Amino acid sequence: MTEFFHSCTTNERKREIEELLNNFAQQTGAWRHCLFFLSNTRNEYVMMYSLTVFENLVNKMWIGVASQDKMEIRSCLPKLLLAQHKSVPYFIRNKLCKVIVDIGRQDWPMFYHDFFTNTLQLIQSPALAQLGLVMLKTTSEELACPREDLSVARKDELRKLLLEQVPTVLGLLTGILETYWDKHSVIASTPPPSPTSGEMELLGSLFQGSQYSKLLCQPMAALDNESQQLCCLVLECLAHLFSWIPLSTSITPTLLASIFHFARFGCDLRTKHKLNTGTMPPVLNGEGRNGQQSEGSKVDRARLGVLAMTCVNELVSKNCVPMDFEEYLLRMFQQTFFLLQRLTRENNAHTIKSRLQELDESYLEKFTDFLRLFVSVHLRRIEASPQFPIVEFLALLFKYTFNQPTHEGYFACLDIWSVFLDFLTTKIKSRLADRESVLNRYKDALVLLLREVQNRIQFRYNQAQLEELDDETLDDDQQTEWQRYLRQSLEVVAKVMELLPSHAFSTLFPVLQDNLDVYLGLQQFIVTTGRSQRLNITAENDCRRLHCSLRDLSSLLQAVGRVAEHFIGEVFAERFTDALAVVERLVKVTCYGSQTSLYDLETAVPSVLKPDLIDVHAQALAALQAYSHWLAQFYSEVHGQNQSQFITLITSTIDASSPLITAKVPEKLLLSACHLMVSITSTVRPVFLVTLPAVQNIFNLITTDNQTHRLPQEAYMLVCRALSNMLLLPWANLPENEQQWQTRSSNHASLVAALTREYRILRGTVNITPRRPDLDDMKAVIQQTLPVLRDIVDSISGESTKSRQICYQSLQESVQVSLSLFPVFIQQSDVTDEMLAFFLTLFQALRVQMGVAFTGQIIHTFLSMFTREQLAASILQEGSAGCRVVQKFLKILQVVVQEPGHAFKPFLPSILSLCIEQVYPVVAERSSPDVKAEMFELLYQILHQNWRYFFKTSVLTTVQRGAAEDTIENEAHFTAAMQAFGQSFLQPDIHIFKQNLSYLESLNSKHKLYHRKLFRTSMLFHFINVLLQVLLHKSHDLLQEEITLAIYNMASVDFDAFYSAFMPEFLNGCQGVDTSQRAVLARNFKLERDLPSFTQSVQRLVNDLRYYRLCNSSLPTGTIKL
Repeated sequence: MTEFFHSCTTNERKREIEELLNNFAQQTGAWRHCLFFLSNTRNEYVMMYSLTVFENLVNKMWIGVASQDKMEIRSCLPKLLLAQHKSVPYFIRNKLCKVIVDIGRQDWPMFYHDFFTNTLQLIQSPALAQLGLVMLKTTSEELACPREDLSVARKDELRKLLLEQVPTVLGLLTGILETYWDKHSVIASTPPPSPTSGEMELLGSLFQGSQYSKLLCQPMAALDNESQQLCCLVLECLAHLFSWIPLSTSITPTLLASIFHFARFGCDLRTKHKLNTGTMPPVLNGEGRNGQQSEGSKVDRARLGVLAMTCVNELVSKNCVPMDFEEYLLRMFQQTFFLLQRLTRENNAHTIKSRLQELDESYLEKFTDFLRLFVSVHLRRIEASPQFPIVEFLALLFKYTFNQPTHEGYFACLDIWSVFLDFLTTKIKSRLADRESVLNRYKDALVLLLREVQNRIQFRYNQAQLEELDDETLDDDQQTEWQRYLRQSLEVVAKVMELLPSHAFSTLFPVLQDNLDVYLGLQQFIVTTGRSQRLNITAENDCRRLHCSLRDLSSLLQAVGRVAEHFIGEVFAERFTDALAVVERLVKVTCYGSQTSLYDLETAVPSVLKPDLIDVHAQALAALQAYSHWLAQFYSEVHGQNQSQFITLITSTIDASSPLITAKVPEKLLLSACHLMVSITSTVRPVFLVTLPAVQNIFNLITTDNQTHRLPQEAYMLVCRALSNMLLLPWANLPENEQQWQTRSSNHASLVAALTREYRILRGTVNITPRRPDLDDMKAVIQQTLPVLRDIVDSISGESTKSRQICYQSLQESVQVSLSLFPVFIQQSDVTDEMLAFFLTLFQALRVQMGVAFTGQIIHTFLSMFTREQLAASILQEGSAGCRVVQKFLKILQVVVQEPGHAFKPFLPSILSLCIEQVYPVVAERSSPDVKAEMFELLYQILHQNWRYFFKTSVLTTVQRGAAEDTIENEAHFTAAMQAFGQSFLQPDIHIFKQNLSYLESLNSKHKLYHRKLFRTSMLFHFINVLLQVLLHKSHDLLQEEITLAIYNMASVDFDAFYSAFMPEFLNGCQGVDTSQRAVLARNFKLERDLPSFTQSVQRLVNDLRYYRLCNSSLPTGTIKL
């Protein structure tokens, strides 16, 4: 063993030694040698190896060990444990305990009747209590939630046996905790002046006459090291027990009180200097002779607190609370709020924050977990109880939240408030009658919360903390730490706004005004020299103040944008003046920013102030964009009345954004302006937009061929979308005959003609093979033009027929150009990818407008271009453009086969053969998950949308009980499709498995797939067999429920055949089990026909079959099983 673990041993030699040791372990009677080694060696490696031999023997070969040997092992190992538990390392002791527990798992109570009583006796004898607790914890872990190496019957038996022991066990553990607490609580005859008297009064008012308030104010017990370790073990045992025992009266008030005593260790960490101030005799804390607390002991005490809170959280996380346990819950919450009060207690020596900083981090985490569970799981139960002071609780939670020492802690607490606000919103919606009284109860708490969260996002109040936040690195959600902080805070602001709209607005708006005044006042500091403008603020302090004010303005603009939804709909009229004030301010600010070109200013600290100015400008545009739905509602309300106010708002908005639409403006600002334009054109849709001079300028900018000042691609696409929207989308509030479609149609045609000028010229190059440099130019044109056209089509896909008609007329020539260019670029997968993306969008949005003949021509072209070689080459480069091309091609075919009517039916045979004979053979043996997913969806859509292509049976025949005679056409394709589905269940990809299983189930619910004669006679049992094998191999365990349900649906087609023919055949074919085991498996599979019983039978079959195989495979050949 020492040689094996020595650093100089070669891997070759290690393998030899491993083989020797494995052979030794397989020998019958090897355990006797191991018992000798364990009794006589001090070498840890040898001990560990010997215990592994025992573990293997007990868990895998026990069924074949002679009963005499079993008796000997059962008596020797516990003796060995008692003799050596103090002298061997703890991991050897724990391993030996586990082996003994494994024996109990197999033999208790029948052959090892004193297994559990021995453990209980150990716990009761002071010298061996620690050992007993390790045994108990291991028993709870191994017997209550056993792994699969036991039969279901045995698992059920063990759980029942353990539940019978629970009251005794909990009683013992309560006794230990109480004894140690009482033994070490030194209550001096003249109590010291207690720092807790003021706090007791508040608690007294909180929980009148609660006996626990007195108990909890006793001084802390001063545990020595050994007692601490023992109590830690007890709490670990309790935490594991609570994870599986149901809530019941066995969990007594005394036990709960004891756990809470220990939970106090987490929040009463006296630090060194505090101990010697003389407020308490040092003896009370028993921290060594001089009253100084050793670091190690401090950590142990914190651990006691953490373990106690783990126990509490295990109980609180259970949602199913029996009636008789509700009172206990109330007591638990009262006791935890006592702790919360201690955590947030203010005194002269410490601020709350510095006190929370001193506590153990994991204790705080556990405590926050508790609060989250309380609010999310139990608040609805407890809130109405007169004994529960909910408002005082919120005040404590408030103090706890806003004194968190870490950002993560603060985030976690904000989440708790979000859950609480959701709870309150739901409650108010369901109780319209007394909503005012409910709101008034919580109003003060909400007002405080709003103010504090709002202050926390402002540098004016919270600079030190906010500057620590990282605003560079993106997390998994693609946001920086600062963005996450702001987003979570604004969610809370928005939720409070929903409950208290007018109050929230009057809190938010004045703060916004203050910061806006600073921003608008910058004009007086701008000095113009020649062509450049400079901001004449140079003193370092002024620059810093300006930086903070601009950052705050940016955050507040986001807040104002976030609450836009609370001004529209039913409350539009009621909150009109507030919203108008906001929108007018936003319009003013954006116009001011664009006119003074603040983004172009030279500043004293350009690296800081320039990004600030750009950000404020961009956020103001974004906030204005958030009010586009409000503007749309305003437009429809003033329709037919005096519209001057509305027209001014829209004109100014366009005046604010149009000067920014040029390549010279920083991209962040440019994109904000473009997005605002898109929202105005798609959501508000004013009639007069096209006539505004600013809009005319943008038309000219986009349609004149000017490559030097071309906008970046994303901005260019957005502007084109906005321009197209103005011409294509129906104007709001106007009847069809006033829509001026004629002029708009010709304007749109000329817009598209201008955008596609270069692209359409490419048509002439189809017949010449282009040279390399020209090819790159052509590629560039294609990759610039098609995304823009795709975007235009996409934005009208949900609109009226008229809009789509005009759109298609304008695009017609470009579509034909694309089709003729397609064969030229078939080898260039990046270009083909772009083209197919365009065609896919066309098919999805404009297939009716394109007409059957032309659509047919397109599909025909595609089918002839994608030869098997072409497909294979593309699919083999996984994740490449080639692969994406095939995916998009399959997606286009999905759209085609879903089209109702007979127009595209002639293509079905060629689409099916493409799928089954060309794509499937290439992907079948490879993982290619993306192509596979699309291919199976296409197969599913073909079967689902074109069922009559395979089964022509009319409704009449089915009604006349002729269903068994259903005739099938195109049988070869149908069978091949089903085989492809079946094959996919034998492969490891869980997503494809899940998708395909749901497709089969859907075909069954919609078209009775499993009942069809062909499926029933030649496929049904194969599918059930495959699915059962998957459950046995545990390869797709996440889908257990779905698989079992599918098996049930297939079996229920003909339960008699399933039980009489399939099950016996399945069991006979099962390898690794003997005849008597097969008989037991068959007997245990109850002949039930309801889903829950059937599910249970399947789970039992799978578990027990695996268990038998495990036992049988581990036995030496020729063993007689007893």
